[in-house]
Amino acid sequence: MAVLDSKTPQGDIAKQWENYKNNINLVNPANKRNIDVIVVGTGLAGGAAAATLAELGYNVKTFCYQDSPRRAHSIAAQGGINAAKNYQGDGDSIYRLFYDTVKGGDYRSRESNVYRLAEVSANIIDQCVAQGVPFAREYGGLLDNRSFGGVLVSRTFYAKGQTGQQLLLGAYAAMNRQINRGKIQSYTRHEMLDLVIVDGKARGIIARDLISGKIERHAAHAVVIASGGYGNVFFLSTNAMGSNVTASWKIHKKGAYFANPCFTQIHPTCIPVSGDHQSKLTLMSESLRNDGRIWVPKKKEDAIAIREGRLKPTELSEQERDYYLERRYPSFGNLVPRDVASRAAKERCDAGFGVNKTGEAVFLDFASAIERYGKEQAAIHGNNNPSADEIRKLGEEVIANKYGNLFQMYEKIVDENPYKTPMKIYPAVHYTMGGVWVDYNLMTTIPGCYAAGEANFSDHGANRLGASALMQGLADGYFVLPYTIGDYLSQDIRTGKISTDTPEFEAAEKAVVDQIDKLVNNKGKYSVDHYHKKLGKIMWNKCGMARNAKDLADAAVEIRELREDFHKNVLIPGSAQSKNSELEKALRVADFLELGELFAKDALHRNESCGGHFREEYQTEEGEAQRDDENFKYVAAWEYTGDPSKSELHKEELEYKNIELKTRSYK
Repeated sequence: MAVLDSKTPQGDIAKQWENYKNNINLVNPANKRNIDVIVVGTGLAGGAAAATLAELGYNVKTFCYQDSPRRAHSIAAQGGINAAKNYQGDGDSIYRLFYDTVKGGDYRSRESNVYRLAEVSANIIDQCVAQGVPFAREYGGLLDNRSFGGVLVSRTFYAKGQTGQQLLLGAYAAMNRQINRGKIQSYTRHEMLDLVIVDGKARGIIARDLISGKIERHAAHAVVIASGGYGNVFFLSTNAMGSNVTASWKIHKKGAYFANPCFTQIHPTCIPVSGDHQSKLTLMSESLRNDGRIWVPKKKEDAIAIREGRLKPTELSEQERDYYLERRYPSFGNLVPRDVASRAAKERCDAGFGVNKTGEAVFLDFASAIERYGKEQAAIHGNNNPSADEIRKLGEEVIANKYGNLFQMYEKIVDENPYKTPMKIYPAVHYTMGGVWVDYNLMTTIPGCYAAGEANFSDHGANRLGASALMQGLADGYFVLPYTIGDYLSQDIRTGKISTDTPEFEAAEKAVVDQIDKLVNNKGKYSVDHYHKKLGKIMWNKCGMARNAKDLADAAVEIRELREDFHKNVLIPGSAQSKNSELEKALRVADFLELGELFAKDALHRNESCGGHFREEYQTEEGEAQRDDENFKYVAAWEYTGDPSKSELHKEELEYKNIELKTRSYK
């Protein structure tokens, strides 16, 4: 078993990044135009990286399976992006953002990467404001902030409930400028299906044109994977239906270690599952927990009456409601981290207090906030004796200004007015903290192959705090990767163009063609979705919010059997030489079926509870996660050996020199 070298710079953590930048090798601007870089994925991490690298002078090729980079899943992020600017004057700092992120990740993050993230966070906001991102502003004109779970300050910058969309449009505009200059070649509706390694270095990819079905070879001096997370291994998740693990999994099978796959985030505020017909779930932004209060009835008979439609939630008095997060975690209340809030909701529903027909939902109620804001607005307008109707009207206007599009979205999906009736929410699979292992340079264990954003594992440990995904994606793309990749590419200034007419490209293309031909000619009897849904049920039931050794061992066996059946009996209509969405899905699900087994293996080996990984055997008397720092204070990085069940474990021991290791508490 190898011990992984994170290549973390030595010295004071507050000076590591600056010292690193001062001592790396650089590429002369005249030489950059002779160097090619491939970027797979054009969300925030990929789009930011592509635009910045092209602006520096490199020749960039970008690949996305969507019809436009604007449709990357980053667009779905709602609530905001963190930065340590301390605009509120409430005690925020780079160190506090660093501390909150490491603590929020349940002490399973790499300190050096997280400190760098906190350090460059303020630059992200300045960059995006310069791009025209319409962040919310307060009365005096300064950018406004709100709070997210797991912190005691307001550091989240936002654009209503459309923050991801606005940030992505900024990155897309920066990309478009470089496309117009000819520095970026944009390949939309293309999917990467393999990595090409020449003389031990990543030198290109094999991609499929999703419109024509043509298999293409693309060469470069370095390859960046920024293709997002793997939450769709659960089938039902908040991810876009096309989100997949294929790019990450293909480089894993070529030698990139896959780290902590079991660290998957369950988001507490999603619209509950309504039936077997669903293909995805809808997230309601965590920002709603700033003003929404989460509760269930105190009495089980009231919960049953609400489920059966005999009682309305608005008919229950304050004394008849259990604001269980406020009760259990008085310091943080409704703004506890996502993993804590999710487990608490599951516990109440499992105990019989769920409030929808399936018993798997809790209330998110804005009545108190509407009344509070209404009275405040009435006072501002000089109305010292407002009526209840006036208070409600003024309060609803404030809520609409802060969260209006989220309320509209909820009402369209559920057909209930959330201003009048509390929202129903339940946890769902969201972000993945696990991903491709990278060192401080964001390089994988394959020289010349990098991973950025959600595709890598590096910053969030066992749990991601809200509003930090956008922060990491843009930090990696705008401010980290352009430095670190330059240090590597400085060795390639005499290499010249990379040829695609080599045995390595030929072998990689043949492997892709053979896999496609085998699937198309399988002539089975079941659809791809048939297998994807079955996989999702195994994952959710046995590898979901709560896990135990027996279920995880069973899951690994069941997934292996399902994978074998998939390759025998899946049916792919149509041909490979044309647009074929079922073939696209089949290639992605084939990778999910392998990842799922590694996921279960990783979760089974980690005999502790931390963050998004909650093992039922390892919990305190109060039902909180019980870490084992003595035995599991490491990154579990898995090497592919030809079979997910036989993957070899490599460890990166985590050191905490700047933050004291202690039991995470939000009480």
